[in-house]
Amino acid sequence: MSGLIIDSEACIGCGRCVRACASGGIVVEGERPNRCARVTDGCILCGGCVDACPVNAISIERDEAAGAADLDAYRDIWIFVQTDEHDAVASVAFELMGKGRELADARGCRLVALVGMSPEGSLGDLEHLICAGADEVLVCRDERLRQNDVEVYARLICDLVAERKPEAILYGATAFGRELAPGVAVRLQTGLTADCTVLSMDTETGLLQQTRPAFGGNLMATIVCPNHRPQMATVRPGIFKAPDFDYGRSGTITQVSLAEDAKARVEISIPAEEWGQQASIADAERLVVVGRGIGSKKNLPLMRKLAEALGAELGCTRPVVEAGWLEYRHQIGQTGVSVSPKLLVSIGVSGAIQHLAGIGGAECIIAINEDPDAPIFGAAQYKVVGDAVEVVEELLAQLER
Repeated sequence: MSGLIIDSEACIGCGRCVRACASGGIVVEGERPNRCARVTDGCILCGGCVDACPVNAISIERDEAAGAADLDAYRDIWIFVQTDEHDAVASVAFELMGKGRELADARGCRLVALVGMSPEGSLGDLEHLICAGADEVLVCRDERLRQNDVEVYARLICDLVAERKPEAILYGATAFGRELAPGVAVRLQTGLTADCTVLSMDTETGLLQQTRPAFGGNLMATIVCPNHRPQMATVRPGIFKAPDFDYGRSGTITQVSLAEDAKARVEISIPAEEWGQQASIADAERLVVVGRGIGSKKNLPLMRKLAEALGAELGCTRPVVEAGWLEYRHQIGQTGVSVSPKLLVSIGVSGAIQHLAGIGGAECIIAINEDPDAPIFGAAQYKVVGDAVEVVEELLAQLER
């Protein structure tokens, strides 16, 4: 595993490393002449203390990373399969399976799904992963994986990468995936492209072409990782379609183990209802999405009432979250969740390109905005020009008849 190494014989206890560390990851202890630096749990391996040390007493030991000389040793495409507190597979994992199968076929390699779950987790969903395109499912069933701790999962992935050498790993850009994937990339000293919207494979070089919006969504950038492995990317839920299950497919399920010394350094408690609501926004078939155009936070109860009447979940734009009207888990768009509902009612949303990027999968959009030139109308099948509150009140009156 990666770690900060301190040469106690070379260390002079000057404290420059402490002043250079922004995370409280190193302290100096003891009395002179025996003062020496010590690493704490706050270390994030940023390297600031290494550069600050005047006697080169500090170094970083990195996990195995692929150099140009041994790229050919890496093979297969992996999908990290996130599970919830009930060990159910997240829908974004199945979306990634479809794209992963396409990439693996183009590359002529295997598609492998990596799943972590509690000891009581059912193996039923794992067979569905094979039906969705996996050639092999690596499953680790361990009590330490129950709480989706980033440190524990990073240890599991890094150890398996060192052993099995995948060419690429794809993660869902969920809240957990966005925290996990960068940590793995740092430990393995490889590249990571976040929030990809297009993935393709150069069949000759094996380079994963990772395309994502750049410069506020005005340009699309294609990124490659030519000199290190595994290549890694995150993809937001709703970007790719989940494949139809092929119940005739065959594959293998392989049990793998977590290192005995792997452990969580913190305990995080997430209310079950909050976890469930996070998932429901991405998976909802009906959504009511509000923007700053609803006027103020006091109008949210009215919007919730409409959502309840339609059997819909409530989502919002980034400005609504920044204003403190709703929490981040409701945010839809380039920096939030991508959605693919059958029906989306957009209320008071102007339609910034970053938001439109997150609703491109919606089958039917009804937009309500008092600005007839609002960009949201360009994406909508049904357009209502008018005051958001007045239109919603009339809608509710009609629904209640």
